[in-house]
Amino acid sequence: MKVLVTGGMGYIGSHTCLALLNAGFEPIIYDNLTNSTTGVLQQLCRISNRKLTFVEGDIRDTDLLRQVMAQHGCEAVIHFAALKAVGESTEHPRRYYDNNVAGSLSLLSAMEDCGIRSIVFSSSATVYGDPDYIPIDESHPIRATNPYGWTKVMIEQVLKDTCAAQHEWQAISLRYFNPVGAHESGLLGENPLGTPNNLMPFIAQVAVRQRDKLQVFGGDYPTPDGTGIRDYIHVMDLAVGHVRALQTKMGHTGFFAYNLGTGQGYSVLEMIHSFAKESGQTIPYVVSPRRNGDIPCSYADPTLAQQALKWRAERNLPQMTADVWRWQSNYPSGI
Repeated sequence: MKVLVTGGMGYIGSHTCLALLNAGFEPIIYDNLTNSTTGVLQQLCRISNRKLTFVEGDIRDTDLLRQVMAQHGCEAVIHFAALKAVGESTEHPRRYYDNNVAGSLSLLSAMEDCGIRSIVFSSSATVYGDPDYIPIDESHPIRATNPYGWTKVMIEQVLKDTCAAQHEWQAISLRYFNPVGAHESGLLGENPLGTPNNLMPFIAQVAVRQRDKLQVFGGDYPTPDGTGIRDYIHVMDLAVGHVRALQTKMGHTGFFAYNLGTGQGYSVLEMIHSFAKESGQTIPYVVSPRRNGDIPCSYADPTLAQQALKWRAERNLPQMTADVWRWQSNYPSGI
């Protein structure tokens, strides 16, 4: 089966392409290279020993999407293409709504024109906002605390409404928590352009002395050490979750939502200490004010995904940090 992977050159998308190949699927990669490079494609081909199909394009280009899906005979879509920085979304909300929401509407229109009715959507734990309780399960109220989160909420609602109106549609929304880690080969990992928006690549860049120190945003949260707590999940566990969603829900129509997480939270300082231990490097840091839209604590109840998708996160925190260090030390300036 050929699967269109929008945003397939990005961090999670590229690792999912490897998981798809391992499971016998053929990914057709579609990406506008806003936050990635063609070096990712070279690494994917090197790891898989395969020549992969890549098309440079924007998800708001409905005509191009239609051409690509028809030309390659795609039967399903995994949709990663989105802007994803919480802080940036509060500064440029219209840009986020245009790219994420309007882009998803464009993708769904192209899918309908091509007779494709199956989509796995890269959602986020941000759809739960500031949680009422922890661990968070799928019955938690849906809301958001920043424009990025609201784009995910809106896209999920579009998918629910589409499935309700057209019963042949299948939409699987994977609400994952904080992806970290890298491919075990050390050839592929998070490769942000410019200043990283996520914690782990920033720590890694400090470890290889690309940056002087790490900024810890918020040291006065109501947590044991004052820093934010998140559910960090290895990117390859996450990638396998997307494949399991395709496999186990094949032939089932309707809207489904699953949390992908470990069910355990770690603070920012715990992540720093773990990385320092695995890498043998000192990680200097300073505590800065909280960022707009951030919340104190968030971690998953992944029971539903374990039951429905036969999926479970297998890699622990030392593996996550060791894999990032292997990748970052191999490619200190990225690819």
